[in-house]
Amino acid sequence: MCGIVGYIGCNQAAPILLEGLTKLEYRGYDSAGLAVCDGTRIHVSKCKGRLKVLSELTKGGETLKGTLGIGHTRWATHGAPSDTNSHPHYNTNETIAVVHNGIIENYNKIKSRLCEKGYRFQSETDTEVIVQLLDRYYTGDPLAAISKIMTKLEGSYALGIIFKDYPDELYAVRRDNPLIVGVSEEGNFIASDVPAILKYTRKVFYVENGEIVRLTREGTQFFNSDLEHLAKEASIVEWDMAAAEKGGYEHFMLKEIYEQPKAVKDTLHPRIKDGKIVIDELNMNEDDIRKLEKIFIVACGSAYHAGMTGKYVIEDLARIPVEVDLASEFRYRNPIYPKNTLTIIISQSGETADSLAALREAKKNNCRVLGIVNVVGSSIAREADNVMYTWAGPEIAVATTKAYSTQLTAMYLLALHFAWIRQTLDRDKYDALLKELLSIPGRIEDIIKKNTTEIQYIASKFVAVRDCFFIGRGNDYSAALEGSLKLKEISYIHSEAYPAGELKHGPIALIEEGTLVIGLLTQEKLNKKTASNIVEVKSRGAFILSITCEGDEEADRISDLVIKIPAVDRHFTISLSVIILQLIAYYIAACKGIDLDKPRNLAKSVTVE
Repeated sequence: MCGIVGYIGCNQAAPILLEGLTKLEYRGYDSAGLAVCDGTRIHVSKCKGRLKVLSELTKGGETLKGTLGIGHTRWATHGAPSDTNSHPHYNTNETIAVVHNGIIENYNKIKSRLCEKGYRFQSETDTEVIVQLLDRYYTGDPLAAISKIMTKLEGSYALGIIFKDYPDELYAVRRDNPLIVGVSEEGNFIASDVPAILKYTRKVFYVENGEIVRLTREGTQFFNSDLEHLAKEASIVEWDMAAAEKGGYEHFMLKEIYEQPKAVKDTLHPRIKDGKIVIDELNMNEDDIRKLEKIFIVACGSAYHAGMTGKYVIEDLARIPVEVDLASEFRYRNPIYPKNTLTIIISQSGETADSLAALREAKKNNCRVLGIVNVVGSSIAREADNVMYTWAGPEIAVATTKAYSTQLTAMYLLALHFAWIRQTLDRDKYDALLKELLSIPGRIEDIIKKNTTEIQYIASKFVAVRDCFFIGRGNDYSAALEGSLKLKEISYIHSEAYPAGELKHGPIALIEEGTLVIGLLTQEKLNKKTASNIVEVKSRGAFILSITCEGDEEADRISDLVIKIPAVDRHFTISLSVIILQLIAYYIAACKGIDLDKPRNLAKSVTVE
């Protein structure tokens, strides 16, 4: 969940590293640091706090001279945020420096053994054992030392390493954490993610598990753990720089909310041909789809909520049994895989540690795996049998918005495609649903244009609220979960989501005068039941904000405030109601003055368990 970057070239490294780290700060922002080699020694500067503190400390990188360096922005795991625990870490003689993203699970064991041999540690981190272990095995050959420590380390890591003895070489290695290599005329790079190097190059190599990279000013070499040379092909990144910049918006989150019509459209339209859904990347023929007996959808966080919607629409339209699991639980519960089972792994980054582990568990059981991811060349994309990209473009804000909306869109496409192949929909119903689906981008755009001012006003009324409850039934419950998560993660307001029918089984005891309850009423057949639950909490003093479809007059009667979305088929309403919930969370957080692109204790890509 940290960000690493490295550079070797003809230019001063420190300013380039700082610039790259600004594009990775969404991955961690409680401390940062740089190590730069000037040809004779390695200079390290690191500190607790946001990246701007490091930039001020080094005068924008001017105080660190050298054309080879590595940088790090941290999300603390082992050891509290502090100057000492910040990366890079170096050995006692300061001749080797390391930056690390990941977790070394056996670090205590290694640390004890090294201490017995006279090594002394300065930090509380697991990362320091890496550089001390390198020191132990280094005899003048960096590749040999790196290969040796790979056999000793248990856990996950992406490492950037520099050696004082080799001022013209930068080393990197990866296991289960993202790492890319970029090459350009300006120099060569390593980074955790594409935005860090996009200013300089679009030509990248994706480093695979167990691979070691040696970068010089002239080029790059790849090796396996046995130090055999590897031939690799470069990929070209299609993003442009503007996609990774704020573009005049106050926060990336707001920009990404406004980008949702385009993101959903870009996910939909390439897969609609001659009035039918065509998902070539599935690599499943019609017979494969007809034989499906079960689908597992496995994900974390917002992606899990998208998976819940997938369960509703796939079961209802295609009549395939679906189980939705949190990836962190799925891999440990020893699931039963019927013969014709499809496992769908959903992840924005394609690097989510628990989701990646669940993917490997499914493949170990000979289950076909489909990855639904946003990042081309990510680990899940490479390891899944097939991958369905969501084409949301780079998402920088920690709280997902457009990536979530495109994941919903992928779920709709799969549900309709499977339903058509399995003949659980006739042509008229299929055409009607596809028409509704294609209308979603325009309707999202209308909601943003027409409701933002009203939502800003509503948000100002709830800045001081302490507790909030979201309720709904069916697909509205999925929306409630996502709305609650958005509110709590960026505004720090305690919020919970419940199926409306569960209120009487405990949660209603928490309702008191002034408690905010947000009710979702977009499922026509379920609205009367949900309305009854709303009346129950209102009679106990709750303030009711309802989100419903145009034409629903019942919500006006029972609610204190109502926001209406365009009427759309019930399978797709969540794509509209969630926009309202995102905007509510955003403007409440903005009113509170929170740095909502970087909420406390959270990072964008959860690459450790």
